[in-house]
Amino acid sequence: MTALTLSTAAAPGLRADAIVIGVAKGAKGPVVAPGAEAVDKAYDGKLAGVLETLGASGAEGEVTKLPAPSGFKAPLVLAVGLGAVPEKDADYDTEALRKAAGIAARTLTGSKKAAFALPLTDAADAGAIGEGALLGAYSFDAYKDNGKDPKAKNGKAPLAEVALLGGKPRDKAYKAAVERAVAVAEELNRARDLVNTPPNDLNPEAFAAIAQAAAKEHGIKVQVLDEKALAKGGYGGILGVGAGSASGPRLVKLSYTSSKAKKHLAFVGKGITYDSGGISLKPAGHNETMKCDMSGAASVFAAVVAAARLGLEVNVTGWLALAENMPSGSATRPGDVLRMYSGKTVEVLNTDAEGRLVLADALWAASQEKPDAIVDVATLTGAMMLALGNRTFGIMGNDDAFRSALHEAAEEVGEPAWPMPLPEHLRKGMDSATADIANMGERMGGGLVAGLFLREFVGEGITWAHLDIAGPAFNEGGPFGYTPKGGTGSGVRTLVRLAELTAAGDLG
Repeated sequence: MTALTLSTAAAPGLRADAIVIGVAKGAKGPVVAPGAEAVDKAYDGKLAGVLETLGASGAEGEVTKLPAPSGFKAPLVLAVGLGAVPEKDADYDTEALRKAAGIAARTLTGSKKAAFALPLTDAADAGAIGEGALLGAYSFDAYKDNGKDPKAKNGKAPLAEVALLGGKPRDKAYKAAVERAVAVAEELNRARDLVNTPPNDLNPEAFAAIAQAAAKEHGIKVQVLDEKALAKGGYGGILGVGAGSASGPRLVKLSYTSSKAKKHLAFVGKGITYDSGGISLKPAGHNETMKCDMSGAASVFAAVVAAARLGLEVNVTGWLALAENMPSGSATRPGDVLRMYSGKTVEVLNTDAEGRLVLADALWAASQEKPDAIVDVATLTGAMMLALGNRTFGIMGNDDAFRSALHEAAEEVGEPAWPMPLPEHLRKGMDSATADIANMGERMGGGLVAGLFLREFVGEGITWAHLDIAGPAFNEGGPFGYTPKGGTGSGVRTLVRLAELTAAGDLG
């Protein structure tokens, strides 16, 4: 992974492949952002004019390359747009810095070292820039033969080192911000790797083995329930979804504990390692990216490990509900009734509404430990994508204050999210003449119906929220900001931030 360091060096004398600076959009043209003073001085204070001549405006995401001025040891200056100039006495938005750093790192693929001279006023800025750079430098090339380096990106290795100019290597806050950026980015990129891994190499058993190895490395207690243990325990939802596959389902429990913890959080992740739709087979054109249907479990896994690496003073339990949804002679049929771990029965009207079935068992299992709050994460419904698009996840829950806190946490770390309701009138659509509840309800508002279904399996009196990350979990378009094509790791940073806030006692 890209190395990240704090540097007090002056830009002109630093040996690097490029100097990254920020440029903002001013009322009368581009404005050179703080951090680039040495570069501007070398251009006799005319850098903004040079950039404008080259077509730069300072718009967010814009990239302009120009030769470094005489006397600089780096040959290239890379100017990245930060968007509008902040209002008087305001600092640059941390998300704008995070995105700019990600774009720069991605642009500099193949380079050995880059010096980032972006606006850096405090440790939070250092953390945001570092995180953006590490996420932007990500690549997944495990299955490509580049003829050179198996880790190379399109024949070029990712940016090897980032030096944050203006950083304070001996300052505890700066050092902590960089250490946090490294831990969160490495684990988020681990989640991306899992999402991008093809399903022939990542079945439930393989996913569980990866979780076991990481747990051992980071002092996390792990328990894996296989088919026999699931059957003995009565986990009818997970078993029912996995019944059609040659790869048996798993329920993985990851427990990070702190001796100083006063609160306990439970994270539950949907882990459908491949979703064909089962007997209710998906139509042609909807199967190709279904390796990403375990994104929720990947995010929960990454968040628990990140919490352990950061030593957060909160207990965090992750539940990975892993299964492969396939059609076969042994598969669950539409019309079958499953008896869930909670004891409730569910009439399966559509086997492609399988995520809620595995989550239901895991939610009830998590509830038995009486945590202070449960958050589940899932690529659950296409309806949520229709409602919020491809970059925003929906947040539902049984407590408005907790839902709002999660929304604020998501926005703070740069993950677009939106609070969604759970209208009671939609619950009636899941009434079943045969079972306690059906796994389908009204078509309109399908994302909310799924949330209402999950609520049925949360223990009484437990605060709960549901993140439907169906849109942002997998990017089928081109890369943007620090987000690559493919798996994104959506939800990881929100969960980590929630854990941090809980540890600090800021969530009641």
